[in-house]
Amino acid sequence: MNWRERARAAEQAADWDLATALVSAHAECNSSDPDMHDSHLWHMDLLARAERFTELASRALDDGHARRALNSSLGERGMDAALRHRAEDGDRGALYVLVRLLCRTNRVHEAERAVEDIGPQDQYARRLVAEGRKA
Repeated sequence: MNWRERARAAEQAADWDLATALVSAHAECNSSDPDMHDSHLWHMDLLARAERFTELASRALDDGHARRALNSSLGERGMDAALRHRAEDGDRGALYVLVRLLCRTNRVHEAERAVEDIGPQDQYARRLVAEGRKA
């Protein structure tokens, strides 16, 4: 069994420690080798699914893939306070996920307030709120 098969088996068994260890050994962000880059994306997905938010947050400082995986995972879990904190620290992606989450859960007024507080000049965030009002 090669490392990918072992990693898939570990992933299916929710053995996050083994899966992340196997995949991370073959992962490189923005690698010219597509397999290494794909492994990096898989690694970020595994970290998110394992809810290793601290590790993702640390990586997110200089890795856009980690940042997107973290924000997406927080949004899927309805963790609006964590998203708001990230958005207040300057992560625009977190603001957009927060606004979508708030609108999706019928809290459009909270979404409007978040945009006013965090990104009043952010036209994309304002557009997301407008779309949320229509939905």
